[in-house]
Amino acid sequence: MKKIGIIFGGISTEHDVSIVSGTSVIKSLNKNKYEITPIYISEQGEWYKYNVPTEKIEILKVGQKLENLTKIENIFETLKQLDVVFPVLHGIGGEDGSIQGIFKMLKINYVGCGVLASSIGMDKVYTKIIFEKANIKQAKYEYIRKVGENYIYVDKQFNEEICTLDKICKIIVDKLKFPMFIKPSNSGSSVGINKANTEEELKKYIEYATNYDTKILIEQGIKGREVECAVLGNEEVLSSCVGEILPAEEFYTFDAKYNNAGSKVLIPASLQKEISNKIRDLAIKAFKAIDGKGLSRVDFFIEDKTNEIYINEINTMPGFTEISMYPKLFNQVGIKYSELLDKLIELAN
Repeated sequence: MKKIGIIFGGISTEHDVSIVSGTSVIKSLNKNKYEITPIYISEQGEWYKYNVPTEKIEILKVGQKLENLTKIENIFETLKQLDVVFPVLHGIGGEDGSIQGIFKMLKINYVGCGVLASSIGMDKVYTKIIFEKANIKQAKYEYIRKVGENYIYVDKQFNEEICTLDKICKIIVDKLKFPMFIKPSNSGSSVGINKANTEEELKKYIEYATNYDTKILIEQGIKGREVECAVLGNEEVLSSCVGEILPAEEFYTFDAKYNNAGSKVLIPASLQKEISNKIRDLAIKAFKAIDGKGLSRVDFFIEDKTNEIYINEINTMPGFTEISMYPKLFNQVGIKYSELLDKLIELAN
C-alpha cells in the first residue's frame, strides 16, 4: 500500500478550516489502497501525529479541537517515511510555497502546486501582476504597504511613496471608484477582507487589513455574479463545470462561507454555453500562467451590465470540506470525491 501523509491545521488564519478539510480527506481515502498517516500542525507550528485510527476518523466542524495527539520529535524523518504527502493546508505556512519547499528539499512527492505557483497564488498582488502579463481581464486595483507606522503607496512601475494614511486614501479615491474591496495580500477564506463605500470606511478597513498583512490590495468593486471553476492536472489540465456562489451576506465573507446556512451554490451555474466555456478556458490559462500543478480553484466575476468576465483570484489549495466547491464541481462532471483524491495522489510530483 502507498504510504500517504495527510497534513492539516497549520499556522494561518485558516487553521480551523484546514482541520475540516484534512479530516474530510482522511475519511474519504480508500483505506484498502493507502496506509494513511494523519499529521496535525498546531497554530503555534508544532507537528503532531493524530492517533485516532483512520477508519474511525470523523469530519470535524469549524472550531472543533483535536485530541489524541503525539508530538513529532523528528519531522524530517517522519516525512521521509512517506511516499506522498498531501498538504491540506490553507493560507500562510501551507499554501504559500513554504512547506512545499521542505518537501522539495527532502525529495518527497506531494500533492498540489510547487513552490513558485503556491507563493504567487497566495500573494494577491503578485497574482495580479502575472494575470496582467497573461492578458486576463481583472478589476482595477491599487497596492499599498505598511512598514512600521508608515504607509507606502506603490505604483504600477513599483515606484514607492511614503504617505500618511489620509494621503493614501486620497490617491486611491482619485484612481478607483466605490465600492472598493480592501484585502490583505496574503490571506484566504475572505479573512480580513472588507467592502468600503466611503473614504472613511476605506481608511478604517485599510487599518483593519494591516492586522493580517503588511501588503494591502484595494480593488474596485464589480457588480456581477460570482462564479468558480476547478482545474485538475499537470501538463494536460482538465477544467470542471462552472459553479455560482449565492452568498447570504453582502459578499462572500468567512462567515458566509462556513457558518451561514443561507449561502448557496448553484452547480452548474445557469450560463450561456459560450460564457461557461470561456471561463473554463480562462481557468486553465490562469493555472498555467502561475505554473500550477495538481489542482486549483479559479474564481471569476461576470459583470451584470456587460457579461464581461473578470478573474478574481486563484486558490492553489482550495477547501476540501464536505461543502467545498472544488470537489463539488468535479462531482458534477462525474469525478467522485474519492476518485478525485486518487487522481491528485497520482499527479503528485
